[in-house]
Amino acid sequence: MNIDNHSHHSTDLLLWFSNAPNLQKPLFVVFLLIYLFTVVGNFLIIMVTCISRELHNPMYYFIGNLSFLDISYSSVTQPQLLSLLVAGPRVISFQACITQLYVFMSLACTEFLSLTAMSYDRYVAICKPLHYSTLMNKKVFSQLAATSWVVGFLDPLAHTVVISKLPFCRPRVLNHFYCDLSALLNLSCVDKFFIEIMTYVVGSVVALPAFLLTLISYVFIISSILQITSSAGRQKAFSTCASHLTVVILFYGTVLVMHMRPSSQNLLAQDKYLSVLYTAIIPMLNPLIYSLRNKDVKKALLKITTGKKN
Repeated sequence: MNIDNHSHHSTDLLLWFSNAPNLQKPLFVVFLLIYLFTVVGNFLIIMVTCISRELHNPMYYFIGNLSFLDISYSSVTQPQLLSLLVAGPRVISFQACITQLYVFMSLACTEFLSLTAMSYDRYVAICKPLHYSTLMNKKVFSQLAATSWVVGFLDPLAHTVVISKLPFCRPRVLNHFYCDLSALLNLSCVDKFFIEIMTYVVGSVVALPAFLLTLISYVFIISSILQITSSAGRQKAFSTCASHLTVVILFYGTVLVMHMRPSSQNLLAQDKYLSVLYTAIIPMLNPLIYSLRNKDVKKALLKITTGKKN
């Protein structure tokens, strides 16, 4: 592909994933099954929280919202990964690449904020149970969910605009299966210091406060649980937030490790495979975490699938 130096948004980019042709088909089958399980599993969670009256409360509204996020989040990157595994390297327009980057970062920010809102819900349920119906009702949930989506899609705007204006002087081959921030920055011929500082600022404005608020919520939650005298009561209280805490650790851990550090050519290949964790594996695990560990969800699913009333 002939590429002029110092061009940017008029030029197409080439995406690729693996140099091992013998692994393409097995990987395609694996990731196809992962994607199908992600979509079907999260759709079932959405369906059961909408249909089952027993689950019509803020906790399960949040879970349904997270499942919709996981379907969206996974669908931004996984179909493209499957296409690369079947057809090999493919060309993507710069405009489409920037759009994918923006949507992906927006959904990631929204998920950060949604997980924080869910931690507040668990804090109220465990630390202030007598006031739960007033502090966390449908109106409050709607406001928290709407704020998460609005802020999540507003926050990456400036970042995306700056990246879209960068000149690229290297061959436009993205060593990645989607338009990842670090992979795009690696193609630029300008000093990336400003963009890296901006990455830290964006992380400090949204991801870091969200993480700290979640951490503070769980400090109070764990403190309250430890004050419960009966072991059965402690176990019941902890079980109500164990699923959410598991998701927080998995999602925050991988995303923060990847994006809150300077970009480096030596880390690009590692980042590509680490990206699989939070774009494919974690969205697939969420339905398992929330359904297999939650008796109410399992009961509602059984009721819907079998038609049993009890």
